[in-house]
Amino acid sequence: MKLNKPEIAIVAITKNGIEIAKRLKDGFVEADVNIFAPSKFSNADLSITYFQEPVAQKIGYVFLNYNYLILIFSLGAVIRLISPYLKDKKTDPAVVVIDDSAKFVISTLSGHLGGANELTMRISDLLNSIPVITTAADVNKTISVDLIGNKLGWVIDSYENVTKISAMMVNEEKIGIFQDAGEKNWWSQKELPKNVSIVTTLDDLLNDDYKSCLIITDKIILNESLLKKSVIYRPKTLIIGIGLHWDTTNETIENGITNVLNENHLSFKSVKLIASLDKGKPVKGLDTYCKEKNLDLLLFSKERLGKVVVPNPSEIVGRYEGTYSVSEASSLLASDSILIVPKRKFPPDLTVAISRVINK
Repeated sequence: MKLNKPEIAIVAITKNGIEIAKRLKDGFVEADVNIFAPSKFSNADLSITYFQEPVAQKIGYVFLNYNYLILIFSLGAVIRLISPYLKDKKTDPAVVVIDDSAKFVISTLSGHLGGANELTMRISDLLNSIPVITTAADVNKTISVDLIGNKLGWVIDSYENVTKISAMMVNEEKIGIFQDAGEKNWWSQKELPKNVSIVTTLDDLLNDDYKSCLIITDKIILNESLLKKSVIYRPKTLIIGIGLHWDTTNETIENGITNVLNENHLSFKSVKLIASLDKGKPVKGLDTYCKEKNLDLLLFSKERLGKVVVPNPSEIVGRYEGTYSVSEASSLLASDSILIVPKRKFPPDLTVAISRVINK
């Protein structure tokens, strides 16, 4: 999805299309919806943005500036109009096409990652239309490899094998799944597809019976044979606790966190947030690091940290900070779970500890 952009643009080029667009805007009360129509239909309706430029130019604008596009005209015309702007499925917006009588709603582009399939179903309910979805995983009602954990905030480590394994999933080749981190409810159906099996160890996936694998973990996978036939998903399970001085730099913080993650074979992509002591005002280096890495920062008072039982309390920290632990205590408090990496010291001004959120 593109960030910091309005949500939905609806482009209608007929009177019927404009009326359909209005119905949709009324239905999407929770979204930011903008309707665009040619200026020849201009009237006193302030809910519509009228444009004078050619339709092709306006399509280019909305394609580059919106997350979701609803285009109310022929599918063939839409394909020709958006083709100059296509890049890849990770960045292209969702495009849904509706015919002028609203009989069909067609998921046209970015069906999975972009959300066009989901938007198509929503629109078809609003308009009582027939949804048209052609992605194989949806048609065959099997697992969409590129969507696992998407709504839970998981990220795919590498897209290199996604297309290949998606085809294997649709063709019902034997696929193994290993999970040792993250939410367990990522699959909403009662049963897994018949060609998919859950295994209990990574070694089980090395069996030649498994043509491909889906691995849900916050750990780094080192086995090359496994990497060649897997898609790896990174759930947000790691909470990093930081103890630091007022003048600790963001470079020091980054080097410390990177070292601890690498030493323990943990993936940065699974870091959920950073936790630390609330010192009463922002610590520049920590704030800068979190902003650069797009990570949330959760701060706790010394009183709350002081109540957390930790394996490595420090008299020195207690003397200076008013609590005997910052990195371990804040990590444990933020995760409400288990400490997996006790504090690692980086003298003179940094400690790092990591807890893992245990999802049931």
